[in-house]
Amino acid sequence: MIEKFDKTAQLPNGQMFEFWEVPLIYEREIHVDNKNPLASDENEGTLLKPFRTINAAAQIATPGTRVIIHGGIYRETVQPAMGGSSPEKMISYEACQGEEVIIKASVEVKNFKPSVGWRLTRGFGDNISSTEGIKVWEIELDPEDFKGYNPFCAVNILHDRLFIEYNKTDMTTYLNRRGMVFVDGKPMKQVPLYYMLSEIENSYWVEANGQKVHIRLAGDDDPRSHLIELSNREQCFAPKVPFLSYIRVKGLTLAHAATGAPVPQRGSLSCYRGHHWIIEDCTIDWSNATGIDCGNECWHHSLIEEQTIGNTIIRRNTIKDVGVCGIAGMFVKNMLIEDNLITGTGWQRMELSWEAGGIKVHNSVNSLIRRNIIKESYGCDALWMDVGNENNRITSNLFLDGIDSREHLFIECTRDAENLIDNNIIWNVEGRYDKNAVKSEPGSSGWYKTTETDVRNGYGIYLEGTDRLRIVNNLIGKCNKAGFFAKVVAFRLMINRGGTSRENKFFNNLFYQCGEAAIILPNEHNKAEGNAYTKMPAGYLRVMHPEPEMCLDLSTWQEFCGFDKTGCNCDMEIEINSGDLTMEIIYKSELSLINADEKVSTDYFGAAVDGLRTAGPFTGLTDGKIRFSIDPRRKGE
Repeated sequence: MIEKFDKTAQLPNGQMFEFWEVPLIYEREIHVDNKNPLASDENEGTLLKPFRTINAAAQIATPGTRVIIHGGIYRETVQPAMGGSSPEKMISYEACQGEEVIIKASVEVKNFKPSVGWRLTRGFGDNISSTEGIKVWEIELDPEDFKGYNPFCAVNILHDRLFIEYNKTDMTTYLNRRGMVFVDGKPMKQVPLYYMLSEIENSYWVEANGQKVHIRLAGDDDPRSHLIELSNREQCFAPKVPFLSYIRVKGLTLAHAATGAPVPQRGSLSCYRGHHWIIEDCTIDWSNATGIDCGNECWHHSLIEEQTIGNTIIRRNTIKDVGVCGIAGMFVKNMLIEDNLITGTGWQRMELSWEAGGIKVHNSVNSLIRRNIIKESYGCDALWMDVGNENNRITSNLFLDGIDSREHLFIECTRDAENLIDNNIIWNVEGRYDKNAVKSEPGSSGWYKTTETDVRNGYGIYLEGTDRLRIVNNLIGKCNKAGFFAKVVAFRLMINRGGTSRENKFFNNLFYQCGEAAIILPNEHNKAEGNAYTKMPAGYLRVMHPEPEMCLDLSTWQEFCGFDKTGCNCDMEIEINSGDLTMEIIYKSELSLINADEKVSTDYFGAAVDGLRTAGPFTGLTDGKIRFSIDPRRKGE
């Protein structure tokens, strides 16, 4: 169980995070085993006579029931009919210890035949001989497999299209079909036009009516030599009715969900607006759009006062290769998101619909996000906290390798209560939009208006109309543009006022090799103290307004702005190995000791720190060369 007085769980207001877990009491066990020859959904779910499907057990499970799922592949959507009644009497769906349980929202297909009647050339006059040897196959979908939901008929865009920047993005990925095709467990690439199959191996194309799929295998191979699966369900685990609560999902793999682009936020694993879920030790594998949803689903649902959305624990999961958003939560409270690995998010490249990220929350209150690894985010943020976030702590996370991404952390339109970002490693944001510079315009949409100059973004932390953020003891490095950037959003009149980007605090951070600047402030109404800087370019500390912009070094930053009186320049080399999650530091000079921040009494690994410490997330490191693991996750019991 979790230590309730762990100092890493102390929120910005000084109170401890509200843990609610207690030892579970099971009054009943139900077994599911689709490999057992006696399995039937007409059984009572005993070990000797188990259910064949998980969903059969989900229809009769009552508070205090433990559903034990034995190893196998289950091609179904689990739709619990009931939730638990209290922290003591939850309903648990869990893999039998030591057995692999995979729930797939896909069907295995066979009986392909050669594709005929379509041109593989772009135009009528093209050289037909250039397509010789290319083999394309087709299959007509069985209506029984796609009864009630055919993702090959539905495009990625869902009902709320208000925020998509149609004039600034290639709409191809939004208009692609939600259905995915897998060959021996690996995805094929969808192409929008038939002739493109001749240009791209391992690809597929869907006919207009969504009833036939055409594929071209790598090496123009024969599909009879491979396992081919087509996604045929939207979700893997999701209640049919909202607000079911006190449900635990443990140790399951959920794969191939054909979810559509958020919003609404409908995940492969969905809490469907419930509260007090525990989602632990699971794997989300290849969801078309969203991995886990744990909030209000969308902003069009009424917020029912008596329904608390949140209080959910998401821990020790692996969320990989999700198209748009790994974990999505809207209007959530008291969330605990810890010890997860989220990797490969954003391959759909739908960031201009504004819901893309390893984690994306709106209006998060009193939540704790700690010890997660979010790496290899494609064109999207690692963590995006959008609008009205209060008293959240983001601590001891590893944000690594933003591939063609604008920033790792985006805190938007958050104004009236302090949030704390401390002891994180924020490393390697490539940036994007070569040869384009951002015009300074009000609101989020202005961020993407461009001019023809050679400028590229790429920020460790980016704020838009956000006040009172506390940024403490982080390592922020290898950011293509800047470690930190903020802008005022005067006319986004949320909660009766615009965003001012004031009273943000930067204490005891270590900035390393940021492309143009360590910190770019919109104004002087912020605070900076005890930060350390190494391998920085000229003018790496900046204040943009009032104009003209000031580009300063540390001594003039101290003299003209009164910032970083105890800050320092330092000399060190830092390398991070993304593969084995190790860091090597070579100290060429000793870091100065500074006063620990009053609200942060731990380091990156959760060790207690009192009194003096060095800038950055690590303590106890000495001069010289040192190599160590930076995996912050804690293993389960």
